[in-house]
Amino acid sequence: MDLFPLYNSIRISLISSVFTLILGVLFAFYITKLPRGYKGVLDALLTIPMVLPPTVVGFILLMFIAPNGLLGSIINEYFGITLTMTWYSSIFAVIIITFPIMYRTARGSFEQLDKNLIYAGKTLGLKNSVIFRKIILPNCRTGIVAGFVLSFARGLGEYGATSMVSGFIQNSTATISTTVAYYWQTGQDSQAMFWVMINLVISFAVMLTVNMLEKDK
Repeated sequence: MDLFPLYNSIRISLISSVFTLILGVLFAFYITKLPRGYKGVLDALLTIPMVLPPTVVGFILLMFIAPNGLLGSIINEYFGITLTMTWYSSIFAVIIITFPIMYRTARGSFEQLDKNLIYAGKTLGLKNSVIFRKIILPNCRTGIVAGFVLSFARGLGEYGATSMVSGFIQNSTATISTTVAYYWQTGQDSQAMFWVMINLVISFAVMLTVNMLEKDK
């Protein structure tokens, strides 16, 4: 049994989750400090991928990273790199799809934080960067870790957007989800079921982890 789809899915989701973690935490932290009106508008913009069909997200992304797209044409012309139909193409798609999960989870943790801890840090003369690293992040780590785990799991099962930007190429761009679709379309139901079960096992393990983290709060 070729396990490349599992390796590729984990690779794509893990790399994407690292970027999502950094971006989600930073955006969430700064947006929580904005006035209510600005916060509402930015919230809507940043979480749109949660309600858009993944194929629509993939299509919009193609407009930017395709060889004739706004960004893709520049990268291709100056660096000779094609941003579509490669395994790393899926990273762009997964980041966009999973960012709202990480952002919303981190923002919720920041908003629930006891503000007296921050005030105490300021009273002691700590800089904002120190307060963020030493007070805010440690006290919000459970929610942030849960967001990271959920983002990883969502990226692992992503199909719509990744299939549009990376397609299905065996031993190159194949992921668990695109492999399931390929085997189903070619009438190889037993092979498709094998990958479905792998995805179910991983998803169950992820949700169990999230539940354990919530109990530790």
